[in-house]
Amino acid sequence: MADIQLANLIQMESPQAVLDEAIAVINCFSADTDTLAIRSAFDQTVSLYRGDWAHTKGCNTDYHDLKHVTDCFLAMVRLFHGAGETGSRFSRRQVHQGLVAALLHDTGYLQNSEDTEGTGAKYTACHVRRSMDFLQQHFATFGLQESEIHAGMAMIHCTDINCDPAAVPFPDKTTEKIGKMLATADILAQMADRTYLEKLLFLFYELDEARIEDYRDELDLMHRSKDFYIRMADRFDTQLSSANRFMVHHFKARWKINKDLYQRAIDKQRSYLADILMAVDHDPRDRLRRSRIVEAVRNKHA
Repeated sequence: MADIQLANLIQMESPQAVLDEAIAVINCFSADTDTLAIRSAFDQTVSLYRGDWAHTKGCNTDYHDLKHVTDCFLAMVRLFHGAGETGSRFSRRQVHQGLVAALLHDTGYLQNSEDTEGTGAKYTACHVRRSMDFLQQHFATFGLQESEIHAGMAMIHCTDINCDPAAVPFPDKTTEKIGKMLATADILAQMADRTYLEKLLFLFYELDEARIEDYRDELDLMHRSKDFYIRMADRFDTQLSSANRFMVHHFKARWKINKDLYQRAIDKQRSYLADILMAVDHDPRDRLRRSRIVEAVRNKHA
């Protein structure tokens, strides 16, 4: 197991496999958590993203997609477990709040059924606020109590990449800790995804549709992603209380692997990105390993 990769532990492309692993891990640290309620919230999220809700379109953003949501959800479960291994304690309701916030943190990208212009990517700049509003509107469907709305919204607020959690009005210290864990899970789920480098091409077009003109083109985003790694490492340490440190405790307890497989995956992607960007005789996009994703980007935006 020493050389196992994060993506090979379970079938991450399968929502059911992700949910089954999440429930198994939850039972390791919170035996009294209502796993039936967690399953229901998860299934509702999958249904929502697949377009089965009457007044909401299914997900049509290629970077912030259903797989990212299920990746974030599992990362959050793993952080809860790792934190528990270090002595942190959370009530069954706090666990439920944190996992629902993980499931709903990007619902702000979803369009209402009457919204026929473009895709949900146009809401990039305001998607966190819209996600908070979605939770406030649909809290009961996901098993939250009305008294838990404030906590859930505060947790989602932390996933704003430009948010300093010190400015978020948390109802209590435990909610603050869970909010920082969710912000951490969101980042880890994106950057440790084995298709992260390829999906950066999709991210460019989401930002372009939102008229966020920070990048000239796909290649500019790829080059400037080198700085993003540095920025996120600093965010972990200075704003998120180094919650990523809990991951190694999860993998040690669950898989007998004394390593943080998320950080290992991120480091591997970062190294490969540096390598392909240094090549002067090739377009770095041609050296991305998953050509089917690159081809999908080119076909969609030809």
